[in-house]
Amino acid sequence: MTQVIERGTPLPAPPRAGGRRRSPAAAACVLGGAMAAGLGLGFLAVLVIVLWISSPYPDSGPGGALHLAAGLWLLAHGTDLIRYETLSGVPAPVGMTPLLLVALPVLLMRRAARLGSASGDGSDGDEVLPASAVFSAVTCGYLAVGSLATVYAAGGPMPADPLSAAWHLPLVAVLAAAGGVWVAKGRPLGPLPEWVPKGVRRAVARPRYALALRSGAAGALVLLGGGVLLVGASLAWHGAEVQGTFLGLTGVWSGRFAVLLLALALIPNAMVWGAAYALGPGFALGAGATATPLGFEGAAALPLPRFPLLSALPPQGPGSPVTWAVGVIPVAAGLAVGWFAVRRAREVSYGETALTAGLGSVVCGLLMAGLAGAASGPLGSRELARFGPVWWQAGGAAAAWTLAVAVPLAVAVHGWRNRPPAAGAGDEWHAPGTRDLRWETLRRAAGAPLVPAPDPAPVAAPAPPVPPVAAPVPPVPPVRPQPQPNPVPVPEPGPEPEPDPVPTPIPDPVPVTPVAPPVPPVSGARVLSRRRPPL
Repeated sequence: MTQVIERGTPLPAPPRAGGRRRSPAAAACVLGGAMAAGLGLGFLAVLVIVLWISSPYPDSGPGGALHLAAGLWLLAHGTDLIRYETLSGVPAPVGMTPLLLVALPVLLMRRAARLGSASGDGSDGDEVLPASAVFSAVTCGYLAVGSLATVYAAGGPMPADPLSAAWHLPLVAVLAAAGGVWVAKGRPLGPLPEWVPKGVRRAVARPRYALALRSGAAGALVLLGGGVLLVGASLAWHGAEVQGTFLGLTGVWSGRFAVLLLALALIPNAMVWGAAYALGPGFALGAGATATPLGFEGAAALPLPRFPLLSALPPQGPGSPVTWAVGVIPVAAGLAVGWFAVRRAREVSYGETALTAGLGSVVCGLLMAGLAGAASGPLGSRELARFGPVWWQAGGAAAAWTLAVAVPLAVAVHGWRNRPPAAGAGDEWHAPGTRDLRWETLRRAAGAPLVPAPDPAPVAAPAPPVPPVAAPVPPVPPVRPQPQPNPVPVPEPGPEPEPDPVPTPIPDPVPVTPVAPPVPPVSGARVLSRRRPPL
């Protein structure tokens, strides 16, 4: 049969080999992931080229600067670089990642995933891809450019370690893409998929885990805030040494600008180091040298690089009351974990509250362990092979500190909030404990949040009664009696025959005019006569 096609009707796209059609939305997502990687590479390439042009003594040509930019882009993903130009001739690994530099690929990848999820709403024939398809397409495009950058950086002065790039690059891309798709879908927090065991799904659905995540995150934020305060105080205390180191590294403005950029990129690392120092394990500065609040030994024999942040290290020797005072920071973190782990529901037991605080401490320890592992790394092959905090020591110390403080505080706060009303309070209906329980019952019965009742205001003593002042009452006319009609006489019945009785007429009701009650005399009142207005 011959198919008739009207003029102006678009022809369907021919199917590809295998019966599949090309998806424009999927191709756009792949292109978006590749563009995210290209933008990150382009930003670092422009920055390195500007510094190379402004440098009075460039060591290599523009090709070497571009290779170095590719290596820095891979370093931003946590990939280890290898430095071959050393004094000893032995290749030295560079594995410390500036955490501020990690924000560049994460933000670009997250934005690409969000745009890919938001493209097409189903109207006018637009194709709407599921979240898994967007995630896969964006990640594939990003990793394709990342593999090319790894091959290109191999010809530069600091090539990337292939094994390190093989798992660091996909890890950052997967986490950033998953976060972008989750945000684009409205941050859903629904139940786990069906393939997860039923017992695990029921356990995760309990509110204690959400509270544990919130309290653990609060404790980690307090630790990081304390680390920032320690770094800032140390920089201000050693201001002269920091300034001398910064000015002595180079005498040109381009070199000083590069040192300043590197110091700013390492500020988040210094924040984590300060938190690890306050927790007790401290951070390592090479083989055999560790800075802790109890002492700092072994750093004099190490060839520490001259850098402004390293000039703000604590003094060598045993600790002092000033360094011991940093223990206030983990105590504050434990208080934060314990405060946020308490639920306001009254039916929660003390054991449940203590368990939630304990889980929050574990979450805080895991977060600090991950941050410590990301903020540390080697800067050489011998003495500088260990640089930064040890991840398991920092995480264990954070969990122990917060657990020792959070659990007692959470139990105490729970007991204070659920305390019974005081004896002899008077009105038990408005007692604090009874009111909270009453409003909780009403909220559950209504199925919607209710505004709690305000505290009852004190009832003032009743005022003495004021005698009423009656208004002047007009005179009431006298009621005249109405004449009553005479009843009709009924004849007495005879013996035989007995006549029918005559009906007695019922008189009409007489309207009675209501009489006003007597008005008591009011002393001090003056009654004025009502005058007729003049015509």
